[in-house]
Amino acid sequence: MAAFLELKGIKKQYGRFTALDDINLSIEEGEMMCLLGPSGCGKTTLLRIIAGLEHPTAGKVFIKGKDVTKLPSSARNFGIVFQSYALFPNMTVRDNVAFGLKSRHLSKEEIDKKIRDILDQVNLADQIDKYPNQLSGGQQQRIALARAMVMSPDFLLLDEPLSALDAKVRQKVRKEIRNLQQKLGITTIMVTHDQEEALTMADTIVVMNNACIMQKGTPVEIYEEPQNPFVADFIGSINFFKNDLLSNANLATDRSLMENLSENRSNLKACRPENIEIVENKSLNSFNVEIEDIEFHGYGYRLYVDLNDKEERLADGSTVSFDLSSDDMHRRNLKRGDHISIRFKRGKLRYFQTE
Repeated sequence: MAAFLELKGIKKQYGRFTALDDINLSIEEGEMMCLLGPSGCGKTTLLRIIAGLEHPTAGKVFIKGKDVTKLPSSARNFGIVFQSYALFPNMTVRDNVAFGLKSRHLSKEEIDKKIRDILDQVNLADQIDKYPNQLSGGQQQRIALARAMVMSPDFLLLDEPLSALDAKVRQKVRKEIRNLQQKLGITTIMVTHDQEEALTMADTIVVMNNACIMQKGTPVEIYEEPQNPFVADFIGSINFFKNDLLSNANLATDRSLMENLSENRSNLKACRPENIEIVENKSLNSFNVEIEDIEFHGYGYRLYVDLNDKEERLADGSTVSFDLSSDDMHRRNLKRGDHISIRFKRGKLRYFQTE
């Protein structure tokens, strides 16, 4: 059975500039997919090709198994929400949401029912007679979402829908969007450069860079099993270091770690801060380090240490960071210059081939 939406060999060029390079992607019905990547990576161009607002230089777009590559956007039955909301400032909430419905030759009673139903869904029924400038940014974004959803689209496209909101409001609205998407079961593709949005909202994340797909997977897969250094670095915090760790490790008899370190002696190593822990001095698999810096992050502290002795430190990266809870930090009474032993949690040290 074909996926709800399929992209096959999509390329997009503007003169000599390649915006998309051989994109192959599928999304299942009812799924929420996030296209995640830095500015200029091609994610918005890809969204516009799905919408029919841009045409690919090569490749095909299929919706429900039908080739829609040459169909105009008006024939693809989607809803779209932009970061700028694009509400009509001289129209009330009622008229903004009703705007698209008026072309469908529905009765006034049918239009009114659809408007009230969708405003109930986004918890804004009591704002129906207000104008956009009387609403908060979060409320305006939910009205833009209601306007897209009231048309009963087959799928929904969201282009950086939360980027104009402040952090607290963004957190609330993203939860509301996700809950509504799950309740209605509508296939949704969202463009974002915010890793936290992608991790908390998506069923599937597609990480893009330099016009290519770097990795596709669930949020857990993308975070815990990055396939390359770019994905590892773009999602969450992570430590990278190139130096040979064998000479400074208290390996004792752990043959498995010794073999891994030996085989990957020259490879790039990586470990997330939460996968590093303080242990007793010279414990199995540990490293003796000196605390170089301490940052307070509200939820706890982030400590920076160097895996090499002072006379052996390398400029290309032996510094690592890890997190401690406030309770643990106060109990240990740690400060800069203290010497401690740290350890990578079992199976959490990752290796990447160097170019």
